[in-house]
Amino acid sequence: MRVTVAVVGKPRQAAIAAAIREYEARAGRYWPLDVQEVREEPSRSAPAARVRQREGERLAVRCAGAHVVVCDEAGEGMTSEGFAAWLQRERERARDVAFVIGGAFGLDPALRAQAPVRLALAPWTLSHELARLVLAEQLYRAGTIVRGEPYHK
Repeated sequence: MRVTVAVVGKPRQAAIAAAIREYEARAGRYWPLDVQEVREEPSRSAPAARVRQREGERLAVRCAGAHVVVCDEAGEGMTSEGFAAWLQRERERARDVAFVIGGAFGLDPALRAQAPVRLALAPWTLSHELARLVLAEQLYRAGTIVRGEPYHK
């Protein structure tokens, strides 16, 4: 099993970028983690739908062959324990999982429609940088839960 996190762009704020790196490194100790950053589509003169479509095409390429999970505030919410159990089941099935986080304009509807799983990281809309941080922390937390380590209290 390989876990891919496919995201649009790089974090711009240094503090958030550092936190993301820290939690992705921690999560990588529990799950084979591959982070795929795709280029943000220039949006100055392009309509939002076109930006989402082009970014969605880039994200889809990075997720080929994996069980795709789009991170979407309208998706299914899980507790940390439920998420850990779900991820462990995917590991037992030897299934690669790709978590997809859209850019500033969100996810392409076509990519969202093709994904078998939609996961809500929070009931609110998060910036793509914060969504990536939340996902990284939950991947780390899921690993500690599966191994029965004390991080999750």
